[in-house]
Amino acid sequence: MLNELPDDLYQLENLRTLALDENKLAELPEAVCSLPHLSRLYLGGNRLQGLPVSFTRLQTLRTLWIERNFLYHFPQVLLSMPGLRCLQMGDNRLKGLPSEIATEMPGLKGLWLYANRLEKVPKVLLHLHGLEILDLDKNRIAAFPDMSGMKGLRLFSYDHNPAKSPPKVAETVTLVGEGAQEFMEERSEQIKQREEEEEEERQREKQEAEDKEANGGEEGGEEEGEGEEQDEELYEEEVEEEVEKEENPDKNYYPDDDDFYLEEELSYLDDEGYYPNEGEYYDRRFF
Repeated sequence: MLNELPDDLYQLENLRTLALDENKLAELPEAVCSLPHLSRLYLGGNRLQGLPVSFTRLQTLRTLWIERNFLYHFPQVLLSMPGLRCLQMGDNRLKGLPSEIATEMPGLKGLWLYANRLEKVPKVLLHLHGLEILDLDKNRIAAFPDMSGMKGLRLFSYDHNPAKSPPKVAETVTLVGEGAQEFMEERSEQIKQREEEEEEERQREKQEAEDKEANGGEEGGEEEGEGEEQDEELYEEEVEEEVEKEENPDKNYYPDDDDFYLEEELSYLDDEGYYPNEGEYYDRRFF
């Protein structure tokens, strides 16, 4: 077990991961805060009661495990590290969280707070919309608020708390804790039933649309058939008239309107003497 670290640790400029678990570190050495590319730091199982101000220099840090230490308060320096993604703080002495977490640590995806001294779910957690994993096992929480607004949450563990019923969460959340299995089975049945009802509704609407389209085609066919039947009747009437004319060529009749007349009435034009003698006509005009 280590009580301290060598001062020249800072020379490891390209170090990405540093594991210092299960030692006797009461303070974090300054040399650790001088590693410019550190992304994963494991400090579990030490004697830390806080973090130095220089810790904020680790802006490349993405994962911090500081479980099983002696933290009575949330380290304020962490609020200056917006790039932190996973924060493991289980098995400490925390009773609450600062409200600034929601705005100062928006990139937080996983938060482990099991085995602390929380008596209720900190309200700020409800505003961590990007949080995907939350572990509140082994606390003193007697009741859970409505957590269905945490749209990004995927896994929530709440086992070994005094709460009598599972928390209300979104349908996409997997629960771990007392009564969680029964709750998720019932939820799955409800989701399945709703999906079946929605599918039945879609099929019904589809069938109605198909029936409507089919009925529309039949009506159009009936109208087209009626038009063809009328055209055929007119054609038959015209044919009958032509046949009748051919069978009675001498009839030469036209309608009885005043604008028309029978051709036989013009026979008087053929009567002798109707037209004047040409010679007499010209004689009277020019002589």
